[in-house]
Parts: sequence; C-alpha cells; structure tokens
Amino acid sequence: MLSSDEIRGIFVGFFESNGHIYVKPSHIVNRNDPTLMFTNAGMNQFKDIFLGNCNSQYKRVTNSQLCLRVSGKHNDLEEVGIDGYHHTLFEMLGNWSMDDYFKKDAITMAFELLTQEYKIEKDRLYVTVFGGDDIDKTCFDKESFEIWSNLVDEDHIVLGNKKDNFWEMGNVGPCGSCTEIHIDLRCDDDRKSIHGKELVNKDTTEVIEIWNIVFMEFERLDNGKLRRLDKHFVDTGMGFERLVMVLQGKKSNYDTDLFFDYLCKLEQMTGIKYKNDDVTDVAMRVIVDHIRSIVITVAEGLKPSNILEGYVIRRIIRRAVRYGYSFLNLKQPFLYEFVDVVLNKYNVFKYNFIVDSEEIKRIVYNEEKSFFNTLRLGIKRIDDIVSCCKNNNTRVVDGGKVFEMYDTYGFPVDLTEMILKEDGISFDKRKFDELLLEQKKRSKNDVQRNDIPWNVVDGGASVFVGYDNIETQSKILRYRIIEEDNKKFLEVVFDITPFYGESGGQVGDIGFAFINDKCSFEIIDTKKINGDMVHVFNDCFIDDSFDVNTTFLLKINNDRRALISRHHSATHILQAVLRQMFGDDLHQMGSKVSADKLRFDFNIDRNLTQEEILMVEKNVNDIIKKGKVMIEERDVDINEAKKNGAMMLFGNKYGDKVRIISFDDISKELCGGTHVKNTKEIGTFTILKCKNISSGVRRIEARCS
Repeated sequence: MLSSDEIRGIFVGFFESNGHIYVKPSHIVNRNDPTLMFTNAGMNQFKDIFLGNCNSQYKRVTNSQLCLRVSGKHNDLEEVGIDGYHHTLFEMLGNWSMDDYFKKDAITMAFELLTQEYKIEKDRLYVTVFGGDDIDKTCFDKESFEIWSNLVDEDHIVLGNKKDNFWEMGNVGPCGSCTEIHIDLRCDDDRKSIHGKELVNKDTTEVIEIWNIVFMEFERLDNGKLRRLDKHFVDTGMGFERLVMVLQGKKSNYDTDLFFDYLCKLEQMTGIKYKNDDVTDVAMRVIVDHIRSIVITVAEGLKPSNILEGYVIRRIIRRAVRYGYSFLNLKQPFLYEFVDVVLNKYNVFKYNFIVDSEEIKRIVYNEEKSFFNTLRLGIKRIDDIVSCCKNNNTRVVDGGKVFEMYDTYGFPVDLTEMILKEDGISFDKRKFDELLLEQKKRSKNDVQRNDIPWNVVDGGASVFVGYDNIETQSKILRYRIIEEDNKKFLEVVFDITPFYGESGGQVGDIGFAFINDKCSFEIIDTKKINGDMVHVFNDCFIDDSFDVNTTFLLKINNDRRALISRHHSATHILQAVLRQMFGDDLHQMGSKVSADKLRFDFNIDRNLTQEEILMVEKNVNDIIKKGKVMIEERDVDINEAKKNGAMMLFGNKYGDKVRIISFDDISKELCGGTHVKNTKEIGTFTILKCKNISSGVRRIEARCS
C-alpha cells in the first residue's frame, strides 16, 4: 500500500516528467488578496497571471497547496465530522498551464495519471462536463465531451449545471467551466444494481469527486458579468485526502495514514476507541480535522479574535472544544497538546512559520481555557431550552432566547444553532435578526464615538486614584467633542482622576471640574474606554481661546459614590448568601449597581419561593449587621488569585494583575469597583423583587438604606 508521502511524490513526479516546474505553495493566511481571507485553492497565487496583471515565469507548473475552506463562497465547516471526507484544512494537488496546453492535454494527462500511474480501474471513473448556462450565456462544453468520449464510455459522462461545473474562486475573479472526475468505490454487486452515473453529485459517500479540471477563460466582474480573458489557462485541483483514501483502500479519509497519529493521541487522551460509537466518532473526526487548521493558521501568525480571520479560527477552536467537552468528557484544555504532532506532519511543506511551537501552544491553550466556563454554563442553559421545547411539544425556539445567549452571556449563535440542531430543533432567526439589529442601532453611537479622533494635549497615560481619593489636581491629556441626538458633549481624559468609569456593572461617577475655585464645569458621566476614564461634560467649554494646559480640581459627588459603593458591596454579600443557600454551582450572570438600587442576575433552574426570598434578605442583613471589614488586595498575580479561591465572574476578562475584594470569610471576588470599608455602612438590605428573566436565570432587585 502506498503511503501518503509516496502518493504525493508520484503526482509531482508525473507532472515534472511532463514539463511542469514545481513551485512552493503559498501561505494559507492570505495577506495579499482583499477578496479572500484564506487560500482556498491552489490557483490563488496565480490569480494575477490569469488576470493578465503579470506574466508567468513558467508555462507549466505543479505543486501541492494547503487550503482552508471555512468562510465565504467555499465553506465546508458544518459538514466536517458528519461524513468521512469533508475538511476545513485540506491539501490540494494541482497542475497549471499558463496559456500553453488546454483541454485535450489537461484531460489526457489526468486520465493517464489515474489509470496508469495510480492503477485505478477505468470503469470506476465517471466524469462531468459543463452543460452551459442561459443566464451567463455560456455554451455546452462540446470539446471536453468529445475528448472524454475517446477515453471512457459515454454512459460514464454526465452533463453538469453551473453549480457543479463552473468553478469560481469567489464572488469576483478568474473562473471558467470545469470537468470533474468522480470515482465509484462501491462493491461489484452494488455497482451492478445501480449505475454509477445515477449517483454522481448526489452526495453519495461511495461515489465522490476526486479531481476538478478548470478551464480558465473568464473573469467574474463586480457587476456579476463575465469578461473573457485574453489567454487560456488550465487550473486543476485534486483533493489529496480523498486520493489517499482511494489508493489506500479506505472508506473514509480519517482511516488513512494522514490522520492516524492524531486519532491515536486522542484515543490515549480520552480512553475512547475510534470507530466504536457513532456519536464519539463524529466528535473525534471534528477534533482531528480542526486541530490541523488551528495549528497551521496560528503558526502563520493568526490569533483568535472577534473579527475577520481571527474570528474564523476562534469558531473552529470553539467547535472542537465543544465536541470534546460534550462527547469525549474532555473538561480541560486539550487541543494545545496536539501542536507538535501537527507541525511534524507538515514539515514536508517547509513553511517558514513565524510562530514557534511553544507560542502556538500558549495561544491555543489560553483560547481554550477562556471558553470552557462559557461553554459549561452555556450548554446548561441550552439544555434547559431544549427541555422546555420538548415539554411544550415545539421544535422552534424563540429567537429572543438565542439572542440572550449571544448578547448577555456571550455564547456564539452558530454554536447554539449547532447544538439545537442535534436535537432536531431550530430557532426563530427573524426574531433574532430583529433583536440584533436593535442592538446594533443602540451601539451605533458608541461605534461612531470610537471613530471620532482625539485632540492630544499630552501623550501620557491616565491614572485612576479613585479608590483612595475623591478629588485630584489634574491636567488634560486629550479631548474631543461628540454629537449624539443633536446634542454636543465634551469628552476629556485627564492625567490623574478619582472618577470611576462605568464598568463591571457599576455606573460611572459624576461631579465637577473646577478652575481656581472660580469656574466649575459639571461632569455628567464617566465611561471606561480602552482602559481610560473618559469624563463627559455637556458644556463644550474648550475652544481656540481656552488654555488646554490649565490645571483642574476634579471632585466626585461623594454622596452618590457612597450609595453606589453600598450597593456594590451588597451584591458581593448577596452572591455569597445565594451560594450558601443554593449551592456552589450558582454564579452571577449579570449585574448593575447604581445609587438607587442594585440588580443581580444568577443561574438557578427554578423560581424562589416567598419564604426563600425572605430568608435571602434576612441572611444578607445578618452579615451586614456583623460589621465585616472589607479587605482589599491590589496588583495580585491572576494565578495567585485563583489559587487563593477568589471568585472570577462569568464572562469577565482579567489581566495578569487583579484586585481582590474580601469581606472576612464571607466573600472573596476579583473586582474593580468601589466598596464600603465595613458592611455596617450598607444599612438595611431590602429585596424589591425577584423575577424570572429567562430559562434558568433569575433576577433580584434590591435597595440599601
């Protein structure tokens, strides 16, 4: 049996013997083409040659290219793991003619390689030929049909439509009709009962495409029309994973030597054997596929993020983690342990990776770790939603619930959709889209604000001293004027400030900025933006005549700050009481702390009785009356804080250094907000209401007085 390396070598050697020059594959993260996120075909690096923007150094070229198809026109992500041959990252064997040979030589060389070099039986091959398209005004590919008629029986030739036999790299760019080569892998009895021609392009797992030969004659323009290219090109692509499967006599790509090392490691890691259970088999295929994409892209310098290419990789990581968590009992980060295995497998490409293995492990590990808590709580909430659907005999979830998962709890909507789908449940996408649009409208002003440039007076950093001071002498670092709802506001960042910016559920401080005790300007809000405390004035007092180097006296409204601090400290005590009463699985799911009241959301799968609500209120007040002293620890290493048992709130992101707020042995949390020095300062804690805000989440509103 040929190894995968031998199969690749035969391909390259065959075309080199036919006058082709081997060229190095391009990187998978596409940084030179704004129309593509990732290299999705071997021809990407030759695009400018096809468009006539430059000349080719060679007339005939061959190579093997790693590709990623998880976004845009070519997207196989949702199919991965379900069957045995879809992948996110795959290898594409290819040969190209740069205005040299065309249809006849391309087809005959492909046929010769498959039947003579690889020894594939001729009667197992079926081919498709473009049948033309009325909209594009393209014709039936009679030439290819006649060439194939001399090589295979006519009942092995299938006419295809634009979808199957007109290849395009994206919405714009080089394109053309194509002829595909399919192979029938069924046993002889099955082949006799149903002719293979009937199963071509019918999503049959044993009659599959292995090679696509594209005749580049056109360019798809922005207006959707086709422009005929000045020269003719041949662009072929053969899926390496599928070819290896065929030549190694396997029924799935995952059974080949390409995935053997990954599956062995996963079996050792989980104690679960592959090909023992359909559910765990899917999970294992997802993981061993996804880990290749993750490692290669991160090695090329791509980091998981919430935008563009980074978000694609974040989705792949989360999808892999979710399958490991739910079906293979992998409850801790595990993907990072595959990094060396993947890199060793792809040394054949001799890429100059810009990230070393240890850094790749660190990036992948941190991404996994940050997602695990979100996943654990999110899956529990989705399980509740599924149970509710089953109890109500419905298969459609309210789009509002899915939006809440996304907006409030940070659970990716595509992951929610995937998990629901496993139970045959969908969700109201129209309602979700409506809520998403409303959210975007609400945040539009914030986006516009971020686009407004700052007038920089001093390039220094802002320092917050509000834990220790209620007033400071301060100077302007930068300022800008913004307009919202036909009103103008002045935003100022000072070099030093006692004003707390809205964050962590706590509202921002208000107060005044004084100049020489003669002039005062009201600060109506403080926001935390990119780590800075941004002071908002409704009086745009800075103009061309104003000295921006003036020293201000900043004073917060300390009476209001005291009320806010009382409510913030009360939320810590409230959470501690709720966990004592209902178990350590209870966590904060959201909060808001203001001067007039507090709001605290928490996970629990039932309504609280009136007696329980009264008991919560009583227990909180009992702790308050004991006069527990607030203990503050600043600049604590995050790992040390975890070891000491400090609570980290769901959905929050923390830096390397954190602040810990403790009230004796009652509560210990990571927190950046303001607090009372002693619980007696909180006063009387009164619950105003306790209500259900979604499946598995309750909200307590309370006031301290």
